[in-house]
Amino acid sequence: MAWMDRFRRGSGTKMKGPARDAARTGSTRVRAADTVDLEHLQTWVAERRGVEGFVEPRTAVSDVTLLLVAHDGEWTRRRVPSVKWAHDFCNRGQIPSYDAAVVGIPQRMRDYNRRKKLEGGL
Repeated sequence: MAWMDRFRRGSGTKMKGPARDAARTGSTRVRAADTVDLEHLQTWVAERRGVEGFVEPRTAVSDVTLLLVAHDGEWTRRRVPSVKWAHDFCNRGQIPSYDAAVVGIPQRMRDYNRRKKLEGGL
């Protein structure tokens, strides 16, 4: 095989392995939420106060995520099964929830990240 044959359409080997067979979104694979993600969210909420939820829509690189932000700006983000599930999770825990695509993320989260970066924590 000549060196340039590798770049011609239809020649060479086809992609093999899990990436070929996995569910794909655009050009990337998306990992679904699992019980570890959901348990993390429950634990995180129970250990903090003043938590608000920001539901982030599905993108080309990730599924629906729930961003939880505490009163001091500390935050966590995990994949969730759906937008409805995220809002229901927040409602059950009496946590205000917002659509992040509409309201954005809170300034206190950006301030927290800046503080941690200056401290060398991020």
